This record gives sequence, structure tokens and C-alpha cells, in this order.
Amino acid sequence: MIARIEPKTLSGEVHAIASKSMAHRLVIAAALANGPTEVVCNTTCDDIEATLDCLETLGARIVRSPGVFEIHPIPKSQEHGILRALTGRTLDCRESGSTLRFMLPVACALGADATFIGAARLGERPLTPLINELLAAGCDLPATGGLPLTARNRLRPGTFLLPGNVSSQYVSGLLLALPLLGQESTVEVTGALESKPYVDLTLEALAAFGIAVRTECDAEQQVTRFHLDGTGYRTPRRICVEGDWSNAAFWFCAAAIGKRPITVRGLALNSMQGDRTVLAALSRFGARVNRSTAAATVRPDKLKGFSLSARDVPDLVPVLSAVAASCEGTTVIHDCARLRLKESDRLQTTAAMLNALGANVRIVGDDLVIEGVPELTGGTVDACRDHRIAMTAAVAAVRASGPVVIRGAEAVAKSYPTFFDDYRELGGIVELKED
Repeated sequence: MIARIEPKTLSGEVHAIASKSMAHRLVIAAALANGPTEVVCNTTCDDIEATLDCLETLGARIVRSPGVFEIHPIPKSQEHGILRALTGRTLDCRESGSTLRFMLPVACALGADATFIGAARLGERPLTPLINELLAAGCDLPATGGLPLTARNRLRPGTFLLPGNVSSQYVSGLLLALPLLGQESTVEVTGALESKPYVDLTLEALAAFGIAVRTECDAEQQVTRFHLDGTGYRTPRRICVEGDWSNAAFWFCAAAIGKRPITVRGLALNSMQGDRTVLAALSRFGARVNRSTAAATVRPDKLKGFSLSARDVPDLVPVLSAVAASCEGTTVIHDCARLRLKESDRLQTTAAMLNALGANVRIVGDDLVIEGVPELTGGTVDACRDHRIAMTAAVAAVRASGPVVIRGAEAVAKSYPTFFDDYRELGGIVELKED
């Protein structure tokens, strides 16, 4: 699909979509609980649907109705908690890294004989640190990773060791799986934990389903240990998925580089989502930020570049780079190595997309260096099958002198299927056509 976007400032109000990150965690917990759970989720997307489909393949029954998933848990034997008669199942994770990295250890903990498949770059994204721990705990799966990947044998309880400089999704996947083992287990992370807010989200989801996690931090040894007692998931009966800060960030950034304010409602200002720091970043750039009980508003002002780290907020890098391109001076975004392992190599695709629109962006090692320009020119860009690149290009159109044409614009469906509808709701002019 091709999206052609005319230069026009955006303004008004929009309601936040459901947090994809929290939805993954809550629907998995619900499928592993001791009874049905209603998960209130005001929107869905390709990634959430991938996780739901995998849970159904493993035996969960999911009733979909507007705004709610009624999840009946995966049936387990009374004696060992192992899946009954579920061998040779194929779990299609589509393009969702979260689905693969969460469901793989969960399937192993359930003793499922399952083959994982996926699409696009998913098979190229690393799994080795997680696979090594699953192998050490008795699972039978290929040590080389890659897709398709078949996992057999049940995970044994124990201590699981991970370095902190790998994906936090490995940590979260193990945390979601270990309550199924019936005995105490520990995840031990050595060194600074990458994307720590995402692990905090997992701990919050576990707590909502009655899982007590004791966290022990040894600052001297730089070790964090998560101890789980293996008592199992207990349904809260009904739980709500909070609003998504990662996708609200696109509207806040559009306001910062535009001419009028934008308000996003339905956000928890005390959320564990790391991407809520987008407001702090925009404030540092010079935008004016107002917060209320369940909403935030960003207003444009004179913007000036600064240096920031992407360590805990890698998903914000593309759209913050679009803001930086519209700032006075230079912005340096450090600690971007993990962006090379996303749906695209986001260091390359962010730089290429913005430069195609008239920006001045260069890659220095694992950093992005962005020199602000008075105005973007517009142009044609390739989303490279990456939802955040497509949405960032649409935001950049706010500051362009000519139209922005996005090839592969259908990529937004991965996390935000109604993105272009909301773009129009805020006054944008979007023409969509088949490629």
C-alpha cells in the first residue's frame, strides 16, 4: 500500500490505543490462569493477534467481542500441568518478536511439542541466549535458532542466567513461563538490564495474576535476581489493558514539530511503560507539555537539539529523530545498537527515511547524529516493512514543504491498524492506494 500525505499541521484530540506490550503479557497470563479472564482491550493489531492465535493453538479458547477478549485457559493435566494431546502443533508468530520470545519458553514450560514459524525478518532476530538457557533446563530444540524451530520436552525449574545487554524479552519470556513449573525458580541477570521498563511491565502483569516475584539487586556484583515460587497464575476475572505510550508518542511528536497542540487521552501517567518518557524528551527539546489525570497535551515551541540515550526507549528513536531533524542545532541519540535487530535495521532505515525527506542524519558507530534543518522537503520513502518507520514518515510530513509518499504503508497494521484514520481525525490529508 502507498500512502501519500500532504503537508499539513495536525491538531486536536485522539484516544490512545491499547498497549501492545501489556496486551501480550496479560493475554498470556490469562491463558495460563486457573479460570476464565476478561481482558478489556480497546484495540488490537497484528502482533496481538499473533499471540492470541498461538494461545488458541495451544488449547486456549478465546471469545472475541468488541473491546474484550474472554480467555478460557489452556487445559492442563491435574498431575503435572503438562499439555494434553498437543503434539505437532505449529505456532505462527508472524512478525512479532514478543510473541516468539514469550511463547517459546511458555510452550517449553507446558511441555508442548510445538514448531514455531514466522514471517519477514523474525527468523533473523537473535534467540541464542534464551535458547541456551532452555537447552540447559532440559528442553530439546535447535541450538542455532532460526525459524522454523521445534521445541520438545518440558522445562525444568532452576536458575536461569542471562546477561543484561541482551533483549529484555528473554527475561520477560522466562518470567512468564516459570510460574508453571510448580517449584521455585530464579532468573539471574548480570550487568545493566537493557530496556528495564519492559521487565517492569512483566512484573506488573504477573502481580495482577497473583504471581509474587521477589527481586534481589546486588549493586556491587551488578546482578539482579528474580525469584518466583511457582504457585501458578490466579485469574483476576477482569483486567484492562492500559493505553499505549509508544504509539501516542507519534502524536506528541507531531505536535512538537507542528503549529498546534495535540492531546492524547486514555494514558496512565504512572505507567511502567518506558516510552512515557517521550514527554520528558520533548520537554528537553523545548516543546510545552501539560499532564492531567489520564491525558497529556504537547504544544509546539522553539526546539533545540540535545543528547539522549536510547537504552531504555529504543522504540522512540525513529520518531524522536524526526523531531530532532526539525530542531535548531545537533541531536545525538546514543546506545542505538539494539535498533539493528528490530523489524528493520532501524539505524539504517531511520537515517535513510529522514534523509530522503531532506533531513541531515548520519550514523556514527551505534549513534544517530542529527543536524536540524529549517524545513523538510518531502519525498518518497520505503517503510521497509517496519511500522515505526512508516508512522515516523507520516509525522515528518507535518514539517515538509512537499508531499510525503510512503511505500509499504500497510506496515502500520503491525501495531496501529487505525493509524491513518486517526491521522485524518487530527486534520491530516492522507490518500491510500494499492501499490
